[in-house]
Amino acid sequence: WLLNATFGNAAELIIAIAALQRGLHDVVKASLTGSIIGNILLVAGLSMLAGGLRYRTQSFQPVAARAQATLLILSAIALVVPAVFHHVARVSQRVENDLSLEISFVLLAIYAAHLVFSLITHRSFFTGLQPVAETEPGQHAVWSRGRSAAVLAVSTALIAWMSEILVGSVEQAAHAWGMPQVFIGVIVVAVIGNAAEHSSAILMAWKNRMDLSLSIAVGSSIQVALFVAPVLVLLSYWIGPAPMNLVFTPAEVLAVVVTAVIAAQIASDGESNWLEGAMLLAVYLILAMAFYFLPDPGAASR
Repeated sequence: WLLNATFGNAAELIIAIAALQRGLHDVVKASLTGSIIGNILLVAGLSMLAGGLRYRTQSFQPVAARAQATLLILSAIALVVPAVFHHVARVSQRVENDLSLEISFVLLAIYAAHLVFSLITHRSFFTGLQPVAETEPGQHAVWSRGRSAAVLAVSTALIAWMSEILVGSVEQAAHAWGMPQVFIGVIVVAVIGNAAEHSSAILMAWKNRMDLSLSIAVGSSIQVALFVAPVLVLLSYWIGPAPMNLVFTPAEVLAVVVTAVIAAQIASDGESNWLEGAMLLAVYLILAMAFYFLPDPGAASR
């Protein structure tokens, strides 16, 4: 699950860095929000729906799922605090940047602790309940390390090139389609950046490996919230015109909080079915419609 989440979020990180260099902090924050809610509501929802249509009930390890859901709640708190601080304290932007920087170090420390928990001390919780289906001999060719590294390097370079094109056309696309930039960031850019998780998680659910499917979806959201977001805050001090903080809009904070609560709810019983997947997709559609009709901050003042 860690490799799936990491390489799946590589595109998200590259796209965000490209936007960060152009000073599009709102697009970066929107894409982070979209990745968090998209992986839980869209990816996990489609996975539960696809797997539930083939199997009546699918099981997963509730202890691991609850641990990941708790980390999502922690990430939601990390977004709530700067937003509340922004509206209540009304201090200078420099103070908000300092607070965001300190919170970023805390998030990175918690992410490191999560890796130790899931890969070393409590690894058995994340091994999966369903046995891995055996493949026929010769069904899949095994790549060498050199070939695998070369393919990854070429893919990363192509993603970086496409990211420059994508970020450079965000404003023009938003204007041409009549869509707010926050919708482009939360929905369009996030869906494109997380295409790898979509296919992997749904495929694993279809094979009745819901443990791995949820680990990919939820683990990707955790990695975005606890690793990608603070890393981007740190990088913003070296690239881009100004540092980026963790002050998200109220709509983005609300979406992440709702997603974290739903993740904790579905992780409580250790089972999933197609109806739960349909409900997750319904919540995603509701949030997508809300972001579509949400005006840009600049447009609200006109």
